[in-house]
Amino acid sequence: MRVIGVTGGVGAGKSTVLGILEKEFDAYVIQADLLGHVLMEPGEECYDAVISLFGKEIIKKDKTIDRRRISDVVFTDKDMLLKLNGIIHPAVKQRILRLISEQREAGRKLCVVEAALFLEERYQEFCDEVWYVYTEEEIRIQRLMESRGYSRDKSLGIIRNQVSDQVFRENTDYVIENNGDLEDTRRQIREGIEKNETL
Repeated sequence: MRVIGVTGGVGAGKSTVLGILEKEFDAYVIQADLLGHVLMEPGEECYDAVISLFGKEIIKKDKTIDRRRISDVVFTDKDMLLKLNGIIHPAVKQRILRLISEQREAGRKLCVVEAALFLEERYQEFCDEVWYVYTEEEIRIQRLMESRGYSRDKSLGIIRNQVSDQVFRENTDYVIENNGDLEDTRRQIREGIEKNETL
């Protein structure tokens, strides 16, 4: 089974690329952020540890964790962010490895792993190749303002806080330019898939 890692900055349109890989190339898609949310659900392995870290006030009436309250805290408290990451990231990585193993045993041909902190968490260690979804900064700002309701300043702040374009390019195997032309994006994905003839 071929395992492709997909990374890129916020607002780059990674979900568009993942959707095409899933629908048109029968990829099994794993998203680290979504798994992180699952692992904080009641009964999952990070639930108790996150409550111990932030206190019982983050528990909502339905017993789920109020992720918005957590994000408000970690946005201003770097120490708490590091502690939260120390709980979530190792558990996410273990779950991803398990899912990859299950898909391999099931005979799947293609698995795609997407993570915002892909390089920082060294996900490339268990991927055959890593794709970088690149989008011009101005387009990313517009996307964040439209899709998330962020101000221009907040969008720019988040983008500038992330890994630079140069670092992404130096540490990935294939670049998809995703500046708004869906057919062009689709063509680049097809080329990336065809580069490896085992599929």
